[in-house]
Amino acid sequence: MGEFTTTIEYRLDQAYKGLQEARSTGDEYLADTLAAEIEDLRRVADEHGIALNG
Repeated sequence: MGEFTTTIEYRLDQAYKGLQEARSTGDEYLADTLAAEIEDLRRVADEHGIALNG
């Protein structure tokens, strides 16, 4: 697995964890920001042929 793939997966993992925390504390702005980041990271992964779990 390349460094690019590892970085995308790490950033997605962190964004999902942050999203869960933001939702549990009611921080809608942060949740929206992280949801957008996740969407962007998944798009980048797709464009580069990176298969993601889930």
